[in-house]
Amino acid sequence: MERYVGLDVSLKLTSICIVDRTGKIEREGVVTSDPEAIATFIKLHTSHVVRIGLETGATSTWLWTELNKIGLPVICIDARHAKAVLKMQINKSDRNDAAGIARIMQCGWYKEVCVKDLDSHATKALLVSRALLVKIKRDIENQIRGLPKNLGLVIGRAKINMFAVRAAQLAEDRPLHAVCLREDHERLL
Repeated sequence: MERYVGLDVSLKLTSICIVDRTGKIEREGVVTSDPEAIATFIKLHTSHVVRIGLETGATSTWLWTELNKIGLPVICIDARHAKAVLKMQINKSDRNDAAGIARIMQCGWYKEVCVKDLDSHATKALLVSRALLVKIKRDIENQIRGLPKNLGLVIGRAKINMFAVRAAQLAEDRPLHAVCLREDHERLL
């Protein structure tokens, strides 16, 4: 007999609901949000799983990837679409959301989301991190440029490695101002 599973995932715990082809709840439970724990619960309590549904979220890519590796028929559905369906429930809880997602899987009324692989996410994380570091470096350089202007010291336009050299040159003969420039320069490094 066909079974459908709904997962309501949070960072620590995942509520699981298993329904039959008529939508009747057969089993419910809560496990840690770990692919192995989820797979163990599902395999222990049911067979003939047609679809397993989970909403898009912070850990959905990881869970989707790992559950697919285990061989489970997992589908990631659009969270906004699921929310529109789940908000019709009287009592909003993780348990009821898992049951609602299981019934969405059972009736086939969902919008499947294409899940990018982990390499794509790693590349994006690297690019976002680099962009943040470039922004921080630019902000610190601008701060270092702005502080000594009140004292009549202008660093001016300086290319990549010349910025630190120019700041050090301005600070050489002015020990009082050098403290400000050196501390900012050390933060830049």
